[in-house]
Amino acid sequence: MDKRAPSSASAHNREDTSPETIGASSKTSSPASAAISSRRKQASTAKLLAITALGLWLIAWYRYGELSVIFTSSSSISVSSRLTSFSSSLSLLSTLLLRPASASTASGGFLDLPLTYALCTHPGDGKKIYTVDADNSVAECVGISGERVVAAGDLDAVRTGLLAHIGLGHVGDQRLIAVRHIPQGAIVLPGLSDSHCHILEYGASQQIPMSEAKSVQETIQILRAYIQSDNELLTNKDKIIEGWGWDHASWGIPEMPSWKDLDSDPITSGRRFILQSRDGHAIWVSKRTLEDNALSIPDGEVDGGVIFRDAEGRPTGVFMDSAQDLIARPVPTDADLARRFATTVDHALRSGLTSLHDAGFKPESYGFFERTAKKDVLPLRIYGMTYFDEHGTYWGNSDVPYTANLAKEGDGERLSRRSVKIFADGALRTGGAALYEPYTDNPSSRGAMRISAEELHEIIPRFLKDGWQVNVHAIGDRANGIVLDAFESALQTAGVNVTALRPRLEHAQIMTREDMKRLGELGVIASIQPTHPISDMWFAEDRLGPERVKGLYAFRHILDSGARITLGSDFPVEEVNPLKGFYAAITRAGTDGTSPHGPGGWFPDQRLTRLEALRGMTIDPAYASFSEDYLGSLEPGKRADWVVLSGDIMDEHMDPLEIVMSVKVLATALDGRVMYAEA
Repeated sequence: MDKRAPSSASAHNREDTSPETIGASSKTSSPASAAISSRRKQASTAKLLAITALGLWLIAWYRYGELSVIFTSSSSISVSSRLTSFSSSLSLLSTLLLRPASASTASGGFLDLPLTYALCTHPGDGKKIYTVDADNSVAECVGISGERVVAAGDLDAVRTGLLAHIGLGHVGDQRLIAVRHIPQGAIVLPGLSDSHCHILEYGASQQIPMSEAKSVQETIQILRAYIQSDNELLTNKDKIIEGWGWDHASWGIPEMPSWKDLDSDPITSGRRFILQSRDGHAIWVSKRTLEDNALSIPDGEVDGGVIFRDAEGRPTGVFMDSAQDLIARPVPTDADLARRFATTVDHALRSGLTSLHDAGFKPESYGFFERTAKKDVLPLRIYGMTYFDEHGTYWGNSDVPYTANLAKEGDGERLSRRSVKIFADGALRTGGAALYEPYTDNPSSRGAMRISAEELHEIIPRFLKDGWQVNVHAIGDRANGIVLDAFESALQTAGVNVTALRPRLEHAQIMTREDMKRLGELGVIASIQPTHPISDMWFAEDRLGPERVKGLYAFRHILDSGARITLGSDFPVEEVNPLKGFYAAITRAGTDGTSPHGPGGWFPDQRLTRLEALRGMTIDPAYASFSEDYLGSLEPGKRADWVVLSGDIMDEHMDPLEIVMSVKVLATALDGRVMYAEA
């Protein structure tokens, strides 16, 4: 039975004004719990019980009209009045009984919310519901019925709006509306979004914690410990070991690792390793993996990629960008994908995230998400970018299910796919970002384009004409310039309304001031990740030089150029933690308060305001995914996605360090149902 269902109408509608406010007795909810997967069965049971109850009530009403006094002050009413009363009563009982089953097995203050309720600031705290509407209004309460926001404002106005919504406006008894207050000092925000992440890859990355290593030797020890923790793996050297997160930029050495490092320890030696770099743009493999793939590794170079070789020209075990495709990887099973997804969902909901923009759907990932969506067990919203293989053929007008053009207005479903993801270049950390001038710390390289300018000029207009949103990974200044040239060409020569299709530059890291201006003129959205600057700031100037680095992560310049932004994390490259992203956006300092430019932040003139950061995680991602009509703010008619934080991150008097050190997510709700609540 629905855990939010009360034992009686009075229990359902009783106002909670107790100092023991919401969340005080909540237990941690697992978003991947069995209750989610059995939601349909529970809903059917609830509806059957509701229909039975309504039938019995109807018989009683027909025989004993006096029962209608529970909704009217007079026990002597006409047939017309009785029918009006019955209609109102039926509406209320439907509201009380015909509601979906809870998506969580946990209980407590947040999780026993009825279908219709007012969520309010703690008495005495004033207004702490940040609606993120066009006026950035802050309200005392938000009214929710079913999956939608009905009203926002003061308590009386919200209760009046809810009564009208459920057909009881003429009754006027505001006690019929349940009121729940959040804890003292807490705030409510719209559900948070991550505009650029890798959902299944994050789940896979949590298997081996390589990102914690500060040297090659530490990485080998982590791999050794992982193998020794699994007896089956320890005794079976044939099994492929996949991992994610090694980061040579944090090791303090310019050299890439090699297969020899993996063979330097008796436990790791002789095994099949395929290890993804932290930025996702390089893999490090063992000698045995090289031998397995020897026939597919050419003697020469690869377009858009790099095969690292020794003095004799033999592969050392590191493959960058397009060259990664030379190494065959095991195809994950549905069980593998389910485990990875469950990990990501758990971490995302605990972090206040309700919407994720997956930056690279592949056939196996989209198929998994589609099957999961059909089972009605997607516990958050996924907006997918379908990966385009730069060495493949155009598929934007194909009828194949995986590549069919699904560009249409969002309807509130939890899985959407209407955009394409193209890689223009590599990454800054691994030296693959395409630059106009050579790297300062490697004068022999300008990075590399993964796809030529000619190909971009051909495929971008085609995708746009076929109705796809085009999202292009571009990090170096050369890559960003070439991509903007292609968007501009599509506008001028192909007659495409670029702005209406909302194309995005994913990362937009190193840009000239002229190209920043073009972003705004063309209506291209800059999809940026605020935690990248605080990860890269310690090596960025050595890599780019003192002048060029000024165009790196220049968020304020991008905004001032008139461009739109949307914020993400790029997890697993960074943490699944929007509060850390919020902190990084407003400080441009590490979580220890330091930066190469002092405690005021790295290039502090490029900081965002708190409001800009909040909008960048709520309404801006909604716009960037064509869902601003039903997501991104707490406004009437929109989906009731909300998050409760323990502290007011919008208060300018709050020390920014408190945001990452003290503020916690107390609850995360999707469609009005709580998916996670902290104990």
